[in-house]
Amino acid sequence: MRILMLQTMQWFLIFCAGMCILRILIGPSTAHRLVALNVLSALALAFLVIQGLKKGRALYLDVALVYDIFGFLGFLAITRFLKKSDDGVQEEESP
Repeated sequence: MRILMLQTMQWFLIFCAGMCILRILIGPSTAHRLVALNVLSALALAFLVIQGLKKGRALYLDVALVYDIFGFLGFLAITRFLKKSDDGVQEEESP
């Protein structure tokens, strides 16, 4: 029963990841794409945790923790870059 639940959760995560990739590709704005990328990172983290539970190895959990830290730092860097580029556009449009 446990294996069946873990496999079901894996397939659900794969489906959600596909939807996030679709949103990244056709997102109407950069903000939508950024949120989809952040959700995709969280889904990858959840997938690593499920793999660790399924195989009974703590190494997957360590990798998931490091992946989450780097994902958060990357998200902050992208957000900061977008904020700077948005500030530059607003200054040019002001009279």
